[in-house]
Order: sequence, then C-alpha cells, then structure tokens
Amino acid sequence: MSYILEMRGIRKSFGGLAALDGADLCVAAGEAHALLGINGAGKSTMIKILSGVYGRDAGEIRLRGEPVQIASPKDALACGISAVYQDPQMVESYTGYENIYLGNEGGRERMLAGVNRRRLRTMARELVARYPFDIDVEKPVYLMSSVEREIIAILRALSKECRVLVLDEPTSILTEKERHTLFAFIHTLKQSGVSIIYITHHLDEVAQVCDSFSVFRNGRSVCREAISGGAVDCGHIAELMLGERLSQLYPPRAGQPGRRVCLCAEGLTLDGRFENIAFEARCGEVLGIFGLVGSGIDELSKVLVGAIGESSGTLSKGGQPLKLASPAAAIRSGLYLVPGNRKTEGFLHNLSIAFNVTVVRLDKVVRRLGIVDRRLETSAAAALTEKLSIVTPTVQKKVNELSGGNQQKVVIAKGLFAEADAYIFCDPTVGVDVGAKSGIYEMIRTLAAKAAVVIISSEPEEVLGNADRVMVIYQGRVTLRKDATDTTLKEMLVHAIAREEVRAG
Repeated sequence: MSYILEMRGIRKSFGGLAALDGADLCVAAGEAHALLGINGAGKSTMIKILSGVYGRDAGEIRLRGEPVQIASPKDALACGISAVYQDPQMVESYTGYENIYLGNEGGRERMLAGVNRRRLRTMARELVARYPFDIDVEKPVYLMSSVEREIIAILRALSKECRVLVLDEPTSILTEKERHTLFAFIHTLKQSGVSIIYITHHLDEVAQVCDSFSVFRNGRSVCREAISGGAVDCGHIAELMLGERLSQLYPPRAGQPGRRVCLCAEGLTLDGRFENIAFEARCGEVLGIFGLVGSGIDELSKVLVGAIGESSGTLSKGGQPLKLASPAAAIRSGLYLVPGNRKTEGFLHNLSIAFNVTVVRLDKVVRRLGIVDRRLETSAAAALTEKLSIVTPTVQKKVNELSGGNQQKVVIAKGLFAEADAYIFCDPTVGVDVGAKSGIYEMIRTLAAKAAVVIISSEPEEVLGNADRVMVIYQGRVTLRKDATDTTLKEMLVHAIAREEVRAG
C-alpha cells in the first residue's frame, strides 16, 4: 500500500525518559486511521511531532514519498497538516467565519491589511459549499452547539489547504446525536481525499468511521491493521494495548473484605459528565474506579469532595448525609482528595514542605492568638516525611524543588495529617517513576487498613493492582462492577472503550 504520510522510526525523549522509541505511523490518502493506546503510550507525543509542537530526536517523516522537515506548527501547516485538539478553543463573541479565519483575516497578500468581513464571509461560504454540511457561519460561537464548534474548528483546519487532519478525542463533549453528525462529516472529508488520524479511547467510534488502526504501547507501534466489515475485535485490541504487565509492583490485597461502609454514593449525576453513579467504599479495603480520559472520572473525584456541585444524587458518610459546599467542608467531614494534577491542585508553590503538609489542618499547629507554632509544624512535617520516605534535606525545602514522586508524597502527607476517614486518590502516580509508585501503593494499602480508600484512575493496571473491588466507567456510566480477583485487565479495558451492559459482581 502507498501512503500519503509515513512517520518511520520516530524517537523522542524527555529528560532521559523515552516517550517514543522507534515508533511508526502510516496513513493512506483518503482514509481515516485510528491511533490507539492507553494513556502514556506515546500517541500525543507522536502527534505533536507531526504538527511541529515537538522536534523529533530521530526518525523520518515523508509526505507523498518525499522527506519533509517539520520544525514548527507553521511548517506543518505548509505541509498541509492540521490538528484539531480536544475541546477546540474559540473566541466566543466572534462569528463562525471570524473563527475560521482567525489570524489570517487580511489574507496572504498584505500583512497589515484590514479585516474585510464581506470577503471572509464569502470565503467561508465557499468553503462550506465544498462539504455538504448545514452550518450558519455568521452565527456567534457562543450560540453554537458543541458539534457546530467542532465543525468550525475542522473548517479552520481545512481553510489552510489541509490534506492530513488530526482529530484528538473529537467526540469528548458531544451528545449521541452530535456524534453521528460529526461522523457523517468525517465520511465526507474522506471522500474528498482528506486523510484523517483519529485519536480516541472509544472503539465503537473506530468501527464507525475508521478504515484502519495502529496501536501504540510504551512508546512503540505494535501493529497496523485494517478494519474489515465495519467491526473491530475489542478483546484483540485490548490485548495489543496492554501487553505484558508488572505484578510485583503492588502490595498484597486485604485478607478479608471491608464490612463497615464509610462513604456511600447513590445516583450521583453531573449533567453532561456522568449519571447515576453509585458505590459503597468500606473501611479496610480499596475501591478502584477505572475510566479513560473523558469518561467523567475526573469530574466524579471533584464532586466527591465538594469542588464541583452534583446535579442530583446523594452522598453520605457513616450513614449521615453529606452536603459539601467546598473541599474545606469535605476535609472537616473526614474526606480527603489526593488530586491527579498535583502541581495546580495539590500543593502551594514556593512554600515549604512543612507549610504544605500542615496547612490542611492549621488548627493542629496553631497556638494562642492564631499564631502557628513553627516547632510543632516542623516536628509534625518531619515525622510524616520520615514515614513516607520523602527525599529532602529539610522540611523547609520548597515542594516545587522536589522530584515528582516526592511531590506526590507531600500531597499524601497532607492527607495523613488531616486524619481523614475516607481517602480519594485521583491518578495517584501520574508522572512518577516505578520506585516512587511502589512506595505510594504501599502507603495506600496501609491507609486502607483503617480508612476507606477510593482510587480513581485512567490506568487499568493501577486500579486492578491495588483494588479489592473495581468499577469501570464509560461515557459517564458504570459498565462493570466486580471483585478484583474475578476480573482481568482485558475485561476492564473492553468495558472502558466500548458500550457494554453493566455487570454486577
């Protein structure tokens, strides 16, 4: 087969860590090609190299058989390569046609040319006329539906003579009806000769719009296969995505299941993100909740600690209903969240370990007149630093000067200092090395001996390796409930990437 785009032997490292290790990606003219893999597999790095955001360390890129150099986004556009990322950014008060030609209002002839809106409207209408899609380009973006915004973003890419279009999770904010509208548009693009790289976690979408797929794992491409008959084998792809796993990374599970329910959710719903989520988190065990990016798990973690208000449903602790107006209220109620994005949500930059650890419960280190007892603060932080093996010469060191794994341990130390009854870990080991992961998992299991622990993660191995019971969420709905010993990574991933009926266990 001849390809319009070939990326061969692509390598890229960050700080000695290989994100891509000789990966290949090839796309034929007029085909939609799915790029699949679990989080961290190297998909995003590959696309950023293609679109000029990153430079490659090694490898070759060819267009129509000729080698090309792509050192910037401008180079990529000149080669006819455009990317539409998840939740495309728009100027809300501008019309559709103004957003399509944003940054190119004066045309190519004169850099300082004024904005000729009549000309832009005409160009936009001519562009839309090339594709049978009914959209009002004169409507302000703030009045547009999600799918109309997505189409405007795609038209913006097509206005630059795009021949290879990257769509990154294009349906993450679309309704079911809007998804089908977008799929029809994608089929039209294929018929016009546009090649599409389609990045998604949803295999039912792959079957509907794609002609072939590649799977990335650990920075390498493990296969390129055609899709025949409009169907994909979810189990086969799950095996390709997962590969071999490390079993020695995780501590032993609880000897017996937890009995006392600490945290209970019933019918939790956040409009547009998830609905009817129910679970019981018990003291003495770990409940694992797995979902891929865009499934609603991040929003669920924030609802559980009052950072986002739920649309409906109830949350109770120890049998008593909870109404959490803020994360501070959650901490007072005995709930603590270890957030997935530690740098923006987990700690205060340019402040010491001691301050970050104790700020969550200042009442424990404050003496008369509301003055912090520095000796008490230092002593408490030092004890937790030793307990968690945080590598630092002193607790007065700034948290942002620590390694990623040690930063994460500081966030966990805050939870220990808060003395919570229920801990919620959201992607607890993102960006940390294997050694740090092992230590964090040991601490999670230690916490579970006397408190309820919920791990919410987009890594299936992390959930299954640590949990006593697992749930899987797909597009905001629970699709699987089982004891961890009764399920497999393959089964969990299948339920996270395709529509399945919920199974209880």
